[in-house]
Parts: sequence; C-alpha cells; structure tokens
Amino acid sequence: MTVEVNKKVSAFKLPATGEQTISLSSLKGKNIILYFYPKDNTPGCTQEGQDFRDSIAKFKRQNCIILGVSRDTVRSHENFKTKHKFPFDLLADTEEELCTLFDVIKLKNMYGKKHLGIERSTFLINDKGVLKQEWRKVKVKGHVDEVLTAVKMLNKENQK
Repeated sequence: MTVEVNKKVSAFKLPATGEQTISLSSLKGKNIILYFYPKDNTPGCTQEGQDFRDSIAKFKRQNCIILGVSRDTVRSHENFKTKHKFPFDLLADTEEELCTLFDVIKLKNMYGKKHLGIERSTFLINDKGVLKQEWRKVKVKGHVDEVLTAVKMLNKENQK
C-alpha cells in the first residue's frame, strides 16, 4: 500500500541521525517535510540538503520539521549531516520500507545502465499525519522555495 494525498500516512519508524529512532507518531502536532534523495554526498543531494539547511529558520516559523530520507546507513548519514551542518535529521531506510510506502524506488538509467534507485521526491504531511502535497521527479533548483510556499499555504488553510 502506498500513500495518497489527503489520506493519513501509515505509521513508520526508522533509525535516524543522533542515535535515535524517529516515528510518525512522535512528530504529531508538527508539519513534516519528508524529502527522499538518492545518495549521501552526491552533488544534487548535497545541494538539496544545503537549500533546506539554509531555509531552516523559515520552516521552523511554520511549525515544520524537515527530514531527509535515503537508503544510506545511519553512519553515512551522520558523516553527511556533520560535513554540511544540516540542522535536521536524516532517516536511514536501508530496508526500503519508507521508500516503498511513498513509492519512490524507480527504474533509473545512468550512462546507459539501468538500476533501481530513489527518485528525488518531497512530501508535505500536516500536523495530523495527513499527506497534503507531493512533489515527484524533483529538480533541486528552486525546489525548497516551492515547498516553503506550500507549507505557508497549508498553515493559512488551517487558521480558517
């Protein structure tokens, strides 16, 4: 079963940076940006993380947590997070549980070789655990601003 917009997201629990396990239920009451990226320390993934990092204060003002997800190990994530001073946690989905739930594993073609990998995707989950918006096949440039605008709109709707 995969996620659907305007439906509750199934419970999940994954190991994360900071020697913790993060579950959806532990994040209730906050908007969540869950962004899936292919691999730690690759150019596009580094830029995307840096863009989220550089806008963290704006997201926090919107009662929003940012979480990055890839199939890398917690150890790899710790190095990636430290190296780029990411002020948010990274989830290690080595078993592809979350990747499967959000249907982000796709057949990719790199230099003529086909392989399964994470399609860069971002999801906005509201403070009640409902998926409100999704971005698939994300292009890094300008993406974080687009996501921030969506979070602001969500908060405006919630104030009505």
